[in-house]
Amino acid sequence: MDRYRKDRRETNDRSNFKGFGNKHIRYGTDHFRDDNIRAVKTGIVVGLTGERKRIAGRGKKSKTGSKRVNFRMKNGVLILDFGSQYTKLIARKVREQHVFSKIEPYHISLEKIKSLSPGAVILSGGPSSVYGDNSPKVEKEILNTGIPLLGICYGLQLIAYVSGMKVEPAKGREYGPARLEIIKKSELLKDIRNDSNVWMSHGDKITEYPDDFVVTGRTENTKLAVIESKKRKIFGVQFHPEVFHTEEGQKIIANFLFNIAGLTPDWNMENFINSAIAQIREEVGREKIILGLSGGVDSTVLALLLKKSVGDQSVPVFIDNGLLRKNEYTDLMRRFKRNLGLNVIGINAADVFLQNLKNVRSPEKKRKIIGRTFIDIFSSAEKKIGKAGFFAQGTLYPDVIESVSVKGPSATIKSHHNVGGLPEKMKWKLVEPFKDLFKDEVREIGREIGLDEKFVMRHPFPGPGLAVRILGSVNRKKIEKLQQADAILIEELHNFNIYDKVWQAFVVILPVRSVGVMGDMRTYENVAAIRMVESVDGMTADWYPAGAAFLKKVANRIVNEVKGINRIVYDLTSKPPGTIEWE
Repeated sequence: MDRYRKDRRETNDRSNFKGFGNKHIRYGTDHFRDDNIRAVKTGIVVGLTGERKRIAGRGKKSKTGSKRVNFRMKNGVLILDFGSQYTKLIARKVREQHVFSKIEPYHISLEKIKSLSPGAVILSGGPSSVYGDNSPKVEKEILNTGIPLLGICYGLQLIAYVSGMKVEPAKGREYGPARLEIIKKSELLKDIRNDSNVWMSHGDKITEYPDDFVVTGRTENTKLAVIESKKRKIFGVQFHPEVFHTEEGQKIIANFLFNIAGLTPDWNMENFINSAIAQIREEVGREKIILGLSGGVDSTVLALLLKKSVGDQSVPVFIDNGLLRKNEYTDLMRRFKRNLGLNVIGINAADVFLQNLKNVRSPEKKRKIIGRTFIDIFSSAEKKIGKAGFFAQGTLYPDVIESVSVKGPSATIKSHHNVGGLPEKMKWKLVEPFKDLFKDEVREIGREIGLDEKFVMRHPFPGPGLAVRILGSVNRKKIEKLQQADAILIEELHNFNIYDKVWQAFVVILPVRSVGVMGDMRTYENVAAIRMVESVDGMTADWYPAGAAFLKKVANRIVNEVKGINRIVYDLTSKPPGTIEWE
């Protein structure tokens, strides 16, 4: 049983992410198709989907009639999610080793696992007890597939449990650091320093283990901390190697990936670009693509990638939905055309969006209304562009994970308009090349294809825009108020030279009014919250410890310059338990 603990250092250490796209490392990524090697030098599934369903999956036919085989997973890691807060962190740590990783729910069938043909499988931790009636399980046969397998915490206990061994409650829950003693020669613990710190987070323990396993590591309170079957390539650890507190965690993961599973470190963004271009060209053919250009990093990088792939067949459409930052539409239209050379079409549809959002208070309804309205506007734009067969958007992996409840026992967190906000049936096939990528990976692609660093490091901005930063109903007066406050915050972030030190910073208008005094007059106006967070990929985040001088300056300016706001509060919530956006 694993218990979540948030650590600021875990989410803010950017030093590990410098390797993506390293041009000095020449890796030959697996081929996406076995019969089109000349066209596809490197094989990454790009994510072309229709009616929200993938058409680029295993066993499907391409336009040339060739059968697609998911070669990427042959040199990648499949992570089965049992509900741990650390599951996404496992995926990150694997990718830091330049190995592709993909999260799937624990309940996918053994046949599906075999069809994916992963190079290795990791069983995540989880909050349940394996002996519970409704606890998540896997089929016992997964232990006999020959695929290298690593069980972490709950995953270790599951290996023992499905093998008929005993798992029972520990006398005391073990939560926190422990010293790992290596007691036998171990492939998994090769070159690991003896007596190093590991992070424990469990309330159960295994008291028996399968006959063909050996115990290679223990701690003071956990005698079976590491078990392994070299013959079957099955390994289990009671601690969490993926977290910061486990000092040799990355080495342990690397040992599993390379020494045990024999994988090749070929996942990097330079290879991804080459394969994505080839895949887009093959799937799209001569048809046109409408690109939903939001002005953020993800869609802008995608616009440049599509331009390299199919040229003017891709038509970026930038819609002013009335929910953008102050002057953003005009400034970005100029930049897209002059600086980036994009044949962008701009549409002012602010009145349509605001009318559709009138009196809507539910954040989920707002997101879905905005998603549907975008599609309606894009459909009308097709009359000017000409018939299109595809629609492209900059969906990221966190968008997918948070929007769709298929990643283990946890429920959907919220709908992103890129994912959950779109209609179930669309007349276009979706092009989502980045749907398996994290934010920092997309930023690395941006650098690779020539986007300037200032734009690459722009803060994330939600697809529904300021609508989800105004709690409750949305109208033009509230939007203008928020735009002014937001502009002040961004300006002062630059003035204090801390813009690039935070992952995201924004203002939220609350549906709460407070009493104040200005110029000897009583006021009764809105409260606004400042939200500033540190993160690496947006999956987890911690509030940014902004200095008093900065906060004082921003608060004073907003209260004095923005009519209708008379009180400022600062959000001190991490993710989890909160989300970065308030809605």
